[in-house]
Amino acid sequence: MIVIGERINATRKIIATAIEQRNVKLIQEEINIQLQSGIVDYLDVNCGLGRTDINKEVEDMKWLMNVVQEITDIPLMIDSPNYEVIETALKMYKNKSKPIINSITLEKQRYEKILPLVKEYDTSVVALTIDENGVPKKATERVEIAKKIIDLCKKYDIDEERIFFDFMVKPVAVEPDQTIEFLESIKTIKTLFPKVKTVCGASNISFGLPNRKLLNSVFLAIAISYGLDAAIIDPSDKKIVSAIYSAEALLGKDEYCMRYIDAYRENKIE
Repeated sequence: MIVIGERINATRKIIATAIEQRNVKLIQEEINIQLQSGIVDYLDVNCGLGRTDINKEVEDMKWLMNVVQEITDIPLMIDSPNYEVIETALKMYKNKSKPIINSITLEKQRYEKILPLVKEYDTSVVALTIDENGVPKKATERVEIAKKIIDLCKKYDIDEERIFFDFMVKPVAVEPDQTIEFLESIKTIKTLFPKVKTVCGASNISFGLPNRKLLNSVFLAIAISYGLDAAIIDPSDKKIVSAIYSAEALLGKDEYCMRYIDAYRENKIE
């Protein structure tokens, strides 16, 4: 399981304020919280504050990239809807390991700007199964969008293994049938295209419900059993980290359960 730490994201008020105030200490504390979990493979870096002023967001990203890379060389997920912000971050990226760009959709104005960057900088890319009509309800429709995205990526010489499909999980309290449609989307795409990867943010599943951490962790364990390759999570959340280690042990993805045992000994799970 590829784990992407989600805490450096301006949708969190504390991060948005830190970026506005150029609070280096707080951002670096958030980085260290994630690294101390010992499970993180990538850090998500998102400075988007819903600005209409792209130049300001570009400057925010420059600052954030410097702050992050000053204390860690862990690979990054560069997260923005704007290609100029993404390109700014890519020009500053120092790690030899490929970053992940988050994200493209099947919407022309989006993929035409971002896929050339994926090719030029040899990155991986998150692909949301969204087209001009939004997110389809059925797994079959989401998989059809994924197929079209794969064909588009081929035109840019982007290999399948560099694509992370996000089939857009929806809150179970609002659309109860959508959890199964999401899971079936993962299962189907992994059957048809074994080299592609799948990713999701676990927290959306529990929106509006009590004890969200429990629901998020159980959902993630089930998704792993369907073939989920990567998750965008808060790695300081022991419940969800425990679910990852447990699911991998039970599904034969952890030889002799050694990672599970080590995590237990190091007090990383509960």
